[in-house]
Amino acid sequence: MKTDYEVNIGLEIHAELKTKTKIFCSCKNSFGDKPNTNVCPVCIGLPGTLPVTNKQAVILAIRAGLALGSRISPHLLFDRKHYFYPDLPKAYQISQDKLPLCIGGGIKLDSGKFVRFNHIHLEEDAGKLIHDTFTDQTFIDYNRGGVPLIECVTEVDLSSAEETVEFLTKLRQTLIFADVANCKMEQAGMRCDVNLSVKKHGSSELGTKVEMKNLNSFKSVYGAIKYEMNRQIEELEKGGKIVQETRKWDETKEITTSMRKKEESKDYRYMPEPDFISINISPKDIDKIRNTLPMMPEERFKKYTEEYGLPEQDANLLISEKDYSDYFDNCLKLFFEPKTVANWIMTDLLKLLKSANFNTLEDIISEEYLCIILKLLADKKITRPVAKELFEKTIQTKNNPLEIAKTEKMLSTISSEQICKIVDQIIAEKPELKSEYKVQPDKITNFIVGGVMKQTQGKADATFIKDYVSKIMN
Repeated sequence: MKTDYEVNIGLEIHAELKTKTKIFCSCKNSFGDKPNTNVCPVCIGLPGTLPVTNKQAVILAIRAGLALGSRISPHLLFDRKHYFYPDLPKAYQISQDKLPLCIGGGIKLDSGKFVRFNHIHLEEDAGKLIHDTFTDQTFIDYNRGGVPLIECVTEVDLSSAEETVEFLTKLRQTLIFADVANCKMEQAGMRCDVNLSVKKHGSSELGTKVEMKNLNSFKSVYGAIKYEMNRQIEELEKGGKIVQETRKWDETKEITTSMRKKEESKDYRYMPEPDFISINISPKDIDKIRNTLPMMPEERFKKYTEEYGLPEQDANLLISEKDYSDYFDNCLKLFFEPKTVANWIMTDLLKLLKSANFNTLEDIISEEYLCIILKLLADKKITRPVAKELFEKTIQTKNNPLEIAKTEKMLSTISSEQICKIVDQIIAEKPELKSEYKVQPDKITNFIVGGVMKQTQGKADATFIKDYVSKIMN
């Protein structure tokens, strides 16, 4: 990219809220069900139907705003946004225009830059169009129609693809930790529209804006921004003009292509929604919702590093997903050895999570069962190799690991005195080990450890053996 241009990016991010039912009716809010089964006269817009606001959707939208530092409006008002498209049977969307629910707020990037939200508003989702290229037909699934959304609209504060992806990563993390949304981008649970323009350095006016719609992965966002900023700069360098339009990202060709002329606000003919009255939101209501917010990632990171003494790398990995962090916190309530628990999560559990058919760490092994194993290990009732074996058997059987250990005689019955006698015996049988130890201490120590483990069937404590060898050899 030419260095005499700067890029200006604003985002519109849609996130589906974690409600059991849709925003204005009692139909299920569920992904993956048979097409057109979660529908009713209200959400498919039959004449004469009246919507009713889902209280939980409002609470979650307010919670999102509070987690992101927004000011909450004292009144909830809905507007009609008119446009015709096959996935919107009413030919209008119930949304918010003049008075959004959440105003301001933002996210701080690692560089220290603060990316501001203009507002966050509440609205309903549209249905889903399914294009069959083989038959050249388009099908419509209205299951998604009426699912509650928040739309997070930023100021034009971003200036690169890298900043944008970091911002979206932090936003997704915040919404998940606040228990507002799942943000599963592969299920369209979080989608992003990118508004991008370029201008010469020093220019006080923004360039002509181009919108790229419905980007549903960070990879798509990154690629679309990189391509579009270069396309616009090349067009300006040739003396051309940028047309205000909506473009789509072609993942296969890695290019953006024109979809349609960009609509303006007046084209939507916003009007107050006549089927709703204003809902008042008191400071007491807001405080009550604020008190339900769990600890956010930044707070958890500080606690893990400063209170628990974890390395920053460990803390960053644990807060990368709410499931990891919650699992870690729950384990510490049962077995307060932060580094030990973190190590098992980061190595043994995450390895299984990525390679096997598990959705969460809890699916692999419960916090209670993992901590039973860790306590047995800490109390030297099992060795680490036995702990690994017990861990695997617990996952396979889903049985209590203590009962497994007792049934399969895994618990150590080897005393410290017995270990010392075995070590002394090994050295007495091979007196040359003492002289060899002075030259190759690690090799001789490992040889003795192996001998003890063989005689005790792996039930001896390797650390105790090494300490004893070092004591008698030096």
